[in-house]
Amino acid sequence: MSEQVTPQSPVKEPHSLALSVKIEQVIAQLSEAQTLYQGNLVLANSLGAEDMVLTDLLARFLPEVPQFVLDTGRLPEETLTLLHTLSDRYPHLLVQVYYPESSAVEAYVRDHGINAFYQSQSLRKACCFVRKLEPLKRALADRQAWITGLRREQSVTRDAVEFSEWDESNGLQKLNPLADWTDKEVWAYIHHYDVPYNALHDQHYPSIGCAPCTRAISVGEDLRAGRWWWENPESRECGLHAASSIPLRQES
Repeated sequence: MSEQVTPQSPVKEPHSLALSVKIEQVIAQLSEAQTLYQGNLVLANSLGAEDMVLTDLLARFLPEVPQFVLDTGRLPEETLTLLHTLSDRYPHLLVQVYYPESSAVEAYVRDHGINAFYQSQSLRKACCFVRKLEPLKRALADRQAWITGLRREQSVTRDAVEFSEWDESNGLQKLNPLADWTDKEVWAYIHHYDVPYNALHDQHYPSIGCAPCTRAISVGEDLRAGRWWWENPESRECGLHAASSIPLRQES
């Protein structure tokens, strides 16, 4: 069993000097943000590989930064197992789980069917709204900034991600400290620091969402090719990360 990480745990130097520099940059950005937003900052933890890197960094340096997880009600069992592991590995972190409104889920299923999201993009986005976007609004209420694990390398819908963007749809700043990290660097960090991760990653699932909307990918496919694979690559977002974000907004 891995030794539990505490805020006082020394950080081991990774093997790559370039990765060491990036880690220091992330720590600096998060520390600056915690001061700038006076603690009114939160990590949206999808329990993906990138967010587990951020979780580990926050556990070591800024454990006071809260986190939230959106449990859509259709997450894979492996994701729920990781959520349980998270509380065991990092018991000092503040992690809140948000669920969709049961009445909204019931209405969607009653009107459209349990798996209606396969029928059209509009029905898929409606399901995402009920299970993700509405809970996200509650999770971000009264926050000034949120942290995500978005990376430019992930997909064509994210290749212009900035380190800091104004999130117009949610009315707050969005920080993407891993924007320039490669997939190789994410996994180098995870393996070097023995960070827990979703078991589905070992089954060729680089990007994991709800179980019926996620599949394994083949060698050479886009990292997010397993998400909503029946749609065009340019539309494979649920709405959590609107394309309308703009670069860093100047504070008055």
